[in-house]
Amino acid sequence: MRNKIRIGSGALLIGALAFALAFTAENAAAAGPENVTLTVTAVGKKDMAAPAVTKEDVQFFLKKERTQIANWRRGEKLYLAVLIDDSLDTSVASQWTDLKEFFNAQPPSTYISVFYGRNGEAVVAQDFTNDHALAAKALRLPIGPGAFSSPYFALQDLMKRWPSTGERRSILLVSSGIDYFHGNFPTSPDLDTTIEHAQKQNINVWSIYFPDAGHRSRRFFLLTRAQSDLSRLAEETGAESYYLGITAPVTFKPYLDELATHLSNQYLLTFKGSDGAKGRFERVRITTELPNVEFFHASQVFLPAGQ
Repeated sequence: MRNKIRIGSGALLIGALAFALAFTAENAAAAGPENVTLTVTAVGKKDMAAPAVTKEDVQFFLKKERTQIANWRRGEKLYLAVLIDDSLDTSVASQWTDLKEFFNAQPPSTYISVFYGRNGEAVVAQDFTNDHALAAKALRLPIGPGAFSSPYFALQDLMKRWPSTGERRSILLVSSGIDYFHGNFPTSPDLDTTIEHAQKQNINVWSIYFPDAGHRSRRFFLLTRAQSDLSRLAEETGAESYYLGITAPVTFKPYLDELATHLSNQYLLTFKGSDGAKGRFERVRITTELPNVEFFHASQVFLPAGQ
């Protein structure tokens, strides 16, 4: 697992559809009906910035067979949705200074939105914007008690209302990971569905653990199961999950600094991949012979129905 233990809506549719109309002809050609695009994060030694990676440096395997890469390009534009669980303990607001600094440090090519997960829905507080100071103003105290549900319902709600733009898409989830609707034993029954939604839409789901306002968050077994679910969600969608044992992190800054490094070293890999009458998921693997470089990517991709 790659989880890190460190010290340390209508407006949505309108905004996302507007971005989709801004595709260039080159990007439209690279995202044809029989093409599949996957976001790949290049990671250097000790999570440092990786060197530039070219198409010739990459080996791509689909169903254990090496497959030709149709297109490999640097990910320039990024749509980053920050989803904050509204059931969190209100002390999480002490982390907003670090989160605001993270927003403001992003390049103009990064569009940030802020949502609050409440009662199974992703409630928009700020639609996608590259005015990062405006996005930072949307941060507020969570509701705490009374907002308990499932973070996976909120994630699915956000993803189903997010049209594809052909560019990089990431979600930063701040949550305890506890599924108050179904529970997390042996795992949340909504986890697999959420992972498949993200993989099908090429969305990386990063997460930062923070305790919620409920008494259940004090139960060690339940909490470790919830953290395990968050870790699996991140790993299988090509991202990372950050937490400090079962306690609240002192600061989000180390996590956000590392996340910023990862987001600045992402590529879009496109390959021909239609298959079958209905389409299906297949496992993928990406390697390189570059020294001290590894890749984060979704564990599987969805091959669309053949034309």
